[in-house]
Amino acid sequence: MSGHSKWKNIMHKKGKTDAQRASVFTKISKEIIIAVKAGGGDPNSNSKLRELIIKAKANNVPNDNIERTIKKALGNDSTNYEEITYEGYGPGGVAVIVKAATDNRNRTAGDVRHYFDKFGGNMGTTGCVSFMFTEKGLIIISDEDEELDEDKLMEDAMECGAEDFVRDGDIYEIYTETADLYDVRDSLVKLGYTVDSADTDMVPSTYVTLEDEETARHMGLLLDTLEDNDDVQNVYHNWKNCD
Repeated sequence: MSGHSKWKNIMHKKGKTDAQRASVFTKISKEIIIAVKAGGGDPNSNSKLRELIIKAKANNVPNDNIERTIKKALGNDSTNYEEITYEGYGPGGVAVIVKAATDNRNRTAGDVRHYFDKFGGNMGTTGCVSFMFTEKGLIIISDEDEELDEDKLMEDAMECGAEDFVRDGDIYEIYTETADLYDVRDSLVKLGYTVDSADTDMVPSTYVTLEDEETARHMGLLLDTLEDNDDVQNVYHNWKNCD
């Protein structure tokens, strides 16, 4: 599903080439700059920044790079990134939301439109697909060694303020109200759980299954190409069989 496949994409990127890892670092750096400008450079009082520092370290970003990015955001010469959301349909009618952070709106809009066109979709107007999604907080806890008690984790998550709990293989997806995301995450960490990711997600109300192999291939190429663009921060969709 949307959040799960996004997490898989992050893990997949961590194992790719140096150039692709650098792209992940660039995206996280932009998120840090935006978070610092919005809430200051102290992670103790800026929960979003605190979470991004954890995310950066999980992606092997050196501490010096993190500190340099924060100082850059606090300085007067840092680049101002504009957050923009694009919406459209991929091949087979899959709804796609693209969230970007860019210093050049025309460049990013042109790139995203080109990707939609190239792989058999079309970029639409604001609101054309977002009505099918609800923004939620998503916490990911993995259990590759099968050491966690599912019932206990679900009970603890609900007591910490979560509103939904889904298991998919060795991945636990814990959904929260957006405003409660970091409070729930911190509460779970205090209980001893290792949180792999905590971020906002766009959860679709309906899903699309692509039966045609070629259509599915083009949809996969569209998602990969969007993810590989440095201006694109997150991609959400309602393609059910994306795994």
